[in-house]
Amino acid sequence: MAIKIIEPDLILSAYRNGYFPMADPETKEINWYKPEMRAIFILKDLKLPRSLHQLVKKNNFEITYNQNFKTVIKNCSYRNETWISKEIISSYLKLHKLGFGFSVEAWKNTVIVGGLYGIALGGIFFGESMFSKISGASKVAFASLVEKLKKQNFDIIDAQFMNEHLKILGAIEIPQKEYENILTKSLNKYCRFE
Repeated sequence: MAIKIIEPDLILSAYRNGYFPMADPETKEINWYKPEMRAIFILKDLKLPRSLHQLVKKNNFEITYNQNFKTVIKNCSYRNETWISKEIISSYLKLHKLGFGFSVEAWKNTVIVGGLYGIALGGIFFGESMFSKISGASKVAFASLVEKLKKQNFDIIDAQFMNEHLKILGAIEIPQKEYENILTKSLNKYCRFE
């Protein structure tokens, strides 16, 4: 049985209008979210925690980009309760093939032990999920992503819902109206993720 996908145009249009998809962990039905409060990283103001700088300096992981999007998204889905359904995976793999979906991989020897993935549009990186098999791997991947996005003049990383992990990394929470203002401005920028 073929797995359904959400058409790329629908997903990209949703992002441009402040929505994002998540599958219900039990029913796998796709729902669209536009939270009242949005977690974001403002890249020009972002100061990563000192402990993360020290972790990066240890050079425990090799960081690559877009070497294995499929492995990253699948590892992000391996949790007891996940919103990353097979339909979400198939849909984002298609976005990756079309040049909108990007992954960051943290390697230890020849194995991917952490990483993250998301969508890049205009001056925004819409961060979707991250995973770690070894402590610190996803944080180092995130630090590398931040440096890359700053160099390429991106404005924000949209992290969607706030949690303690994101707060420690420097995320702030803003009202939806403020987010929509940033969205409008940043989508009109030309930034290339490469």
